[in-house]
Amino acid sequence: MTTQGTHTFEDLVAEGAAVPTDGWDFSWFEGRATEARPSWGYARSLAVWLARATASLDLQTGGGEVLAFALDQAAAPLLAAATEGWPPNVAKAGALLRPHGIVVVATPEDAPLPFADATFDLVSSRHPVKPQWAEIARVLQPDGTYFGQHVGPRSVFELVEHFLGPQPSEQSSDRHPDRERAAAEAAGLEIVDLRAERLRMEFHDIAAVVHFLRKVVWMVPGFTVEQYEPQLRSLHERIESEGPFVAHSTRHLVEARRPKKLS
Repeated sequence: MTTQGTHTFEDLVAEGAAVPTDGWDFSWFEGRATEARPSWGYARSLAVWLARATASLDLQTGGGEVLAFALDQAAAPLLAAATEGWPPNVAKAGALLRPHGIVVVATPEDAPLPFADATFDLVSSRHPVKPQWAEIARVLQPDGTYFGQHVGPRSVFELVEHFLGPQPSEQSSDRHPDRERAAAEAAGLEIVDLRAERLRMEFHDIAAVVHFLRKVVWMVPGFTVEQYEPQLRSLHERIESEGPFVAHSTRHLVEARRPKKLS
């Protein structure tokens, strides 16, 4: 039995459906789901990069939690900005990052960046939906650095395939590190470091699954409790009888440099 085993399926689903999904604070999952963290410690490493930057830009900052954590360890550069496209996150990030001197700019994730060429010596992003390599290269100064942690191919696909059935192989994914390397190099950037890890996740009750799929919306596009009630019920019964549902996330760390002259 799980720690939530005294609650009915309906209770747990309702609980997972009621939790707000704004921002990238995952503290609600404590005791209900776990995920191993990459060995490189992205937020701590980002703090090191911020400490030596003069102008920084954080892309798709979410609610600003990761950037704020890094800035608790290093002062913001003289010029510092962040972008975010989802209105609830724009407001949350603005409130969280304003005391650090960060300007949060509302812009769609697929729109051209609203900054002049060669503005920043550091561009960062944690889990961008799709990196805009040409735009990243454009706003970076010569010898500037892009530092990001990306979601890799087939991340949490044990869970995705429970709801959607078999999915394409990882080699066909735009998220594959080799494809991202090629796309970055096509934009004129030089890859300095590229590391990937596969990390264990556990879901201890169906409320955690519901909240996760509502929060990470690209996993099961258009997910609703009503549409996927049979899959949710069968997964609930599996967790109750067998214990936590195990999946694996994939992450890769990317460090890229803009050469003095773009090719």
